[in-house]
Amino acid sequence: MLKYIIRKLLLLIPVLFGVTLATFMVMHLFTTDPTEIILGQHATTQRVEALREELGLNKPIYVQFGDYLSNALQGDLGKSVITKTSITDELMRRFPATVELALTAIFIATIMGILFGVISAVKQNSIYDYGTMVTALLGVSMPIFWLGLMMIILFSVILGWLPASGRIAIGMQPETITGLYLVDALLTGDMGAFVNAFEHLIMPAVALGSYSTAIIARMTRATMLETIRQDYIRTARAKGLTEKIVIFKHALRNALIPVVTVIGLQMGALLGGAVLTETVFSWPGIGSYLVEGIMVSDYPRVQGAVLLVGTIFVLVNLLVDVLYSYLDPRIQHM
Repeated sequence: MLKYIIRKLLLLIPVLFGVTLATFMVMHLFTTDPTEIILGQHATTQRVEALREELGLNKPIYVQFGDYLSNALQGDLGKSVITKTSITDELMRRFPATVELALTAIFIATIMGILFGVISAVKQNSIYDYGTMVTALLGVSMPIFWLGLMMIILFSVILGWLPASGRIAIGMQPETITGLYLVDALLTGDMGAFVNAFEHLIMPAVALGSYSTAIIARMTRATMLETIRQDYIRTARAKGLTEKIVIFKHALRNALIPVVTVIGLQMGALLGGAVLTETVFSWPGIGSYLVEGIMVSDYPRVQGAVLLVGTIFVLVNLLVDVLYSYLDPRIQHM
C-alpha cells in the first residue's frame, strides 16, 4: 500500500505541472494586459513599459513561466499585481472558508444522496422511487447560480429566515483557531457565533451540494439495485436477518465502492463549483478570490488559486483510492 501511495504521489507531479502550464498560458495569451487595468487606457507608453518591466511582463513567456515555477516550488506564489499582497497569505486566509463550505455541502450531499438512493432502490417503481428520481433530475438540471438566487429571493427577501450573503455577521467572528467558524465557535463556547455562522452557511451549502446530491442518489440507486439481487443477499434474508440489517450492513457496504468514487470526484468538483456559489452568496473563499482575479487579469492570483484547487482535487482522488481497500478487502493496491 505504501508503495502504491508513493507512486500515485509521484504521478501527481506531471498532472500539477500540466495544470500550472495550462493556466499560465491561458492567462498570458488570452486575457487583458493587467497594466491596462492598473494604469487605464490613457496611460503613456513609457508608463506602461515601466510597469510591465516592474511586473516582469516584458520577459519572454517561457522565462516568466520558469520564474513562476521556480518560486512556486519554494512555496512562493508571488504577489497580486493589483493589491500587492502575498498570494500564498491570501489563499491561506480564504482557504478555511472554502473548506467549510465544501465539507458541509459534501456532507449534505452524501447523507441525502445515499439515503434517497437506498430508499429508491428498496422501493423500486414506487411513488418514492419516481419522486426521488424526478428530484435528482431537477438537481442535475438546475444551475447552481440560479438555484442560489432563487433561494436568496425566497428565504432571505420574501421570508426573511436566512441571511442573503456573507459568512458571519459583522462583529461576531469567533476567535481564530482552525479558521472554520463552526469549529472555532464550538471550541471557544461562542454559541451566538455558531448559530449565526450556521445560518449563513445553510443556503450556500445546500445550493452547492444540490448537484452532488442528485449524482450520488442516482449512483447509489443503480448499485443498490444490482447488489440486492445477489445470491448472498437472498442467503442473508433466508437466515432470518431483519431487512434493515440486510440492506444497511450487507448490501449497502458492497454497493458503496462506486459511490465512494463519485463522492471523491464530487468533492473535487465542489471546490471548483464553489466559484459560482461563493460569487452569488458573497462568500469570502478561494472561489470569489479567483473570480476577482479573472475580472482584473491578476495573473498570480488566478494561477495560485487554480494550482491550490488542482492539488486538493488530485489528493482527494488519492484518498478515494486508499479507501477502496477499507471498503472491500479483496481490493489490493500493488
